[in-house]
Formats: sequence, structure tokens, C-alpha cells
Amino acid sequence: MKIIPLHAWDVSPKEAVGIQNRLARRIVLESRSAPPQIVAGADIAFDKASDAAFAVVVLLRFPSLLPFEKFVFKGTVKFPYVPGLLSFREAPLLLKTFEQVEPAPDLIFFDGQGLAHPRRLGLASHLGLFLDCPTVGCAKSRLTGHYEKPGQEKGSVSPLLNDAGEPLGAVVRTRDNCKPVFVSPGHKIDIDSAVRWTLQCTTRYRIPEPTRLAHNLVSEYKRTGKI
Repeated sequence: MKIIPLHAWDVSPKEAVGIQNRLARRIVLESRSAPPQIVAGADIAFDKASDAAFAVVVLLRFPSLLPFEKFVFKGTVKFPYVPGLLSFREAPLLLKTFEQVEPAPDLIFFDGQGLAHPRRLGLASHLGLFLDCPTVGCAKSRLTGHYEKPGQEKGSVSPLLNDAGEPLGAVVRTRDNCKPVFVSPGHKIDIDSAVRWTLQCTTRYRIPEPTRLAHNLVSEYKRTGKI
């Protein structure tokens, strides 16, 4: 995939906040009604004993959700762990992985936030701009915003709102009587479309298949050095 060079990564946390505020104004929210043909999942794992990190991107056919290609990259992490700035820690290695990806996916899922971020630029939004591709953030926990619990049935949805009542994403029940996930658009997709494709990419597990497979693969890659 082609990477759009938007900024340098060797920045301070203060500079990173400024970059987020600037890039957030470039996010596009648009309806995506046409089904994707190829969806991707991306994930990263860290070695707690060193500064090494492992990244994986997996491609799946839609609607079968059968994986057909995977890409890996191992590197070092330079940016410190700062809440709200995790994309500056994770994105450089993920972009190195996406540089290898061919064919380009129509939709990418990230285990993280998109618009549902204090500065409206979570990992899915940040990388969506670099990749110029529709992206969705599907997180297992809330970073910001408030909501009412959705119904217990799969497909139940509740809006995730900021303090001004503006929508940031949705709280989505992907399995009956299971903890919901927090879905927010990254880039080039709107909230309704992000929710729709998240549900259609979820099988019998709580997590959408693209990020579930990416998580399993990156765990294996970290453990064995190969997948």
C-alpha cells in the first residue's frame, strides 16, 4: 500500500498533541454502502522485557471472512507510553507492515479507537489518513464519551456521545449477553457504516474476525518469531 507522509514520528508528546489536533480536522466521515471485497485486520504486540514490538496485518475475503494473506514486521518502539498518544507508539511499525500489503484492502479494522478519542484522532483515524483508506476502530473498552447500555441481543446499539452530546461512535453488542465493543469511525466512513460492517465481520466471537485473527497471529509471531 502507498503511505502518505503526513509528519515525522520523532516528536515530543507535546508536539504529538499538536499533530493530533491538526490532523483531526482532516478526517472525513462518509457513508459506505458498497460492500468491501477485501477487509484487513491489524494488531501489534510488545515485548515487555525490551523495546521490541511485533506487527501483523491479515487480509480476508468478504463476506466469507476467509483469510488469504498475512504480513509481519518486527522493530523497536521509540515513543513512550502516554495515554491518548498510543498511535505515536504503534503506528510507525504498523505502517512498515502496511507498506508490504498487496492487494490493498477496501476496509481496515484496528483494535483501538477512531473518532472516540479526546482529540478525535485515535489509532484508526490516524492511520486512516496515512493509508487514505476507510478504517474502523473497534475497542474492547471505552476511552472517552458516555452512553447507555445497549440491549443484550447481538446487534443492539447505543450511541457513544461526548459531553456536548455529539456522536463519537457506538456501543455495539456483537454477541448475545456478552460485553459490548466500542466502535468508532476512523476515516472515510461514518458511524452507521462502521457499525454495519463491524457486525457483518463478527462471527461467533465478541471481536470482529479481522482483528481477532490479527491478534492471534501477532501473539504467535511474538512467541515463535514466525507465523
